Amino acid sequence: MHDPTTRQSVLFPDLFRKSLIAQFDRAHASSDGGAIMLKAADRRLGLIDGLAACLEDRREPGKVAHSLRDLLGQRIFAIACGYPDANDAARLADDPVHKLLLDRDPIGGEPLASQPTLSRFENGVRRGALYRMGEVEFERVLDRHAKRLRQVRHVTVDLDVTDDETHGAQQLAFFNGHYGHWCYLPMLAFLTFNREPDQYLCAALLRPGNAPTQHGTLALLKRILRRLQERFPEARILVQLDGGFAEPELFEFLDEVNVDYVVAIAKNAVLERRAALDMITARCLSEQRGTTAHVYGETRYAARTWERERRVIFKAEVVRHPGREPRDNPRFVVTNLTRSPRRLYERIYCRRGELENRIKELQLGMEIDRTSCSRFWANQLRVLLTAAAYQLMQEVRLKAAHTAWARAQVWTLREQLIKLSVQVVVSARRIVLHLPASYPFLEAWRRVAVGLGVSPG
Repeated sequence: MHDPTTRQSVLFPDLFRKSLIAQFDRAHASSDGGAIMLKAADRRLGLIDGLAACLEDRREPGKVAHSLRDLLGQRIFAIACGYPDANDAARLADDPVHKLLLDRDPIGGEPLASQPTLSRFENGVRRGALYRMGEVEFERVLDRHAKRLRQVRHVTVDLDVTDDETHGAQQLAFFNGHYGHWCYLPMLAFLTFNREPDQYLCAALLRPGNAPTQHGTLALLKRILRRLQERFPEARILVQLDGGFAEPELFEFLDEVNVDYVVAIAKNAVLERRAALDMITARCLSEQRGTTAHVYGETRYAARTWERERRVIFKAEVVRHPGREPRDNPRFVVTNLTRSPRRLYERIYCRRGELENRIKELQLGMEIDRTSCSRFWANQLRVLLTAAAYQLMQEVRLKAAHTAWARAQVWTLREQLIKLSVQVVVSARRIVLHLPASYPFLEAWRRVAVGLGVSPG
């Protein structure tokens, strides 16, 4: 009996007044017609060329069918289009748009690399090349925004750690009691320029599943801050970190390099005593109003391992929910800024909440957790490839500033801007992409394309 999954049509005999047949027979067609936006974004950033220059090709020349640049580009463009796994290559090998993205003839060009070829590539990249690729991704962010902005007056650095669940025998994957599963713990770094609302991914570092939060933080911050101070010597730099990063060496370093910082710190008996009177006030206010109440204050504090006292601001908060008992929730933040405690907490520290949306985009929109290789460094490469794909999507979103996509999540950008049905026609003089005439976002799509340097037709 013929396998129905191999048929090129589907019949709906009684769904409408007439029988309906859906036929998958459109030659030279793709569902990723808008992916040419990604090609235009990469042309502006020079990202794939920069990453490819970090690699050393040790293959025998006579046996090479796909350049390292093509393998990089194939994976990065595919991830941006929503195909995070190497085995997606089997379905995309002859896709005309994906071949076009790699400068191949979309109709007669050679098929793209297979999954085994891509897997050999991922497992063949060495540690030194990975380090250089991370440097390239960071430098491209600095280059792009230095060019975009007339003057960089403020740069905010945000670091955070997330979990990346693992499955099977993967190097340096460990059970983490906090998250309750075997995982890696990647560290992600973002930059914000001139207090704009967007954070731009500048570094993605995969770490073992048993790594403490502080592991690698100081080394990464030293690299980031050194380059920022070299590149933008007049800019004021602010470092924002969550509570798990607080350690004596971190504060000493931040003071030494003369940057601003706002770093959360875990509560302890000493700090709770300092905030005790304000907690009483917060409880009284919560009782009177029947709602959550908070009072802000500050103190001078030095842990036993600190060489001196530092300013600590606190939020004495009582959280109240219907049907539950009121709950004390004091929060503490170490800072060298001089603004009032309330303004520091609400206007500066709480802005870190937006960082969660960027991490959510990387996890749910870009699937940065597809780290299923057995080798740790191969998984680090996958993280860097996903970071590069995300940087392309961020460049596209930057050019959508005056459209409905200005604050859209990456999955919305992909669904509405990239995932376009297209038929590709090649003649002696040109390549024509036939896109749907009824596309509901045509004007916004054209505006983004023009912003990426495309000539209006």
